[in-house]
Amino acid sequence: MGQAYWINILTRALILGLVAMSLNLIMGYGGMVSLGHAAYFGVGGYCVALIAFHTAQAIPILGWTGSNEALVVWPIAMLFTGLLAFLLGILCLRTQGVYFIMITLAFCQMLFFIVISLKYYGGDDGLIMNQRNLFAGRPLNDPATLYYVCFVILLAAFAVLSKLTASSFGRALQASKINPRRTLSLGIPVKQVQLTAFVIAGVLAGLGGALWVNQMRIASPDMLSWVRSGEFIMMVILGGLGSHLGAIAGAIVLVILETWLAGMTEHWMLLLGAILVLTVLFIKKGLFVRLAGRV
Repeated sequence: MGQAYWINILTRALILGLVAMSLNLIMGYGGMVSLGHAAYFGVGGYCVALIAFHTAQAIPILGWTGSNEALVVWPIAMLFTGLLAFLLGILCLRTQGVYFIMITLAFCQMLFFIVISLKYYGGDDGLIMNQRNLFAGRPLNDPATLYYVCFVILLAAFAVLSKLTASSFGRALQASKINPRRTLSLGIPVKQVQLTAFVIAGVLAGLGGALWVNQMRIASPDMLSWVRSGEFIMMVILGGLGSHLGAIAGAIVLVILETWLAGMTEHWMLLLGAILVLTVLFIKKGLFVRLAGRV
């Protein structure tokens, strides 16, 4: 179409689709409803922004001079969010149901206020990136280049998660959602399976945060807010629980709805809320699970 505006909108939708798909792994397949998924999204983004800040200022990090290469920086963000998800998962998975929801929310809010307190790195105002990362030496300043990078990453993540959930691990994860006691009695280590899924979801959400910061050119505290976690949950529910394509489609629909309604009225959130309520009430399996079946 030759419209840079829509390239940016769809890039944003692809990034959020990646994060929604990661949440769907633990929520749709594992039955773990997390209100703290934005923690990994935000931490992944801040990892990239902090490294970019130190690289631009020529201030070493633990003796490392830094890098602007995405193939170096993004894996670091994924490693860090994976470690964070592992540590939080050990604690959070000791609880179930509403207690699990509340403890994930609590940890997310703790990280949110920690980020706000880092005045050296922008505090409330966030941390601006002077330039986007390089991908294999190629700058990502062109919106179309960043779009295709996000598109390929999303396809790769979709392929990996599809294989994973169709494997014996995926069946064990779904069994732990349906009846954890019976699953444990069959000799399947339920907590280890759930923790593994929790870490994988955290790693993918961290990668989504790294991509988001590259598009927006700023890492801001709202990336770690519980409101952002709620948006991810809405995307999964809108598309359909337990559907990878549904999570991606839910993110795309939500972003387009936000953009379209915001252009119509300043009260767009009221209209969006009404649409989501109607979806939950009358299309309980989600828009795309109902239309296309489970994929």
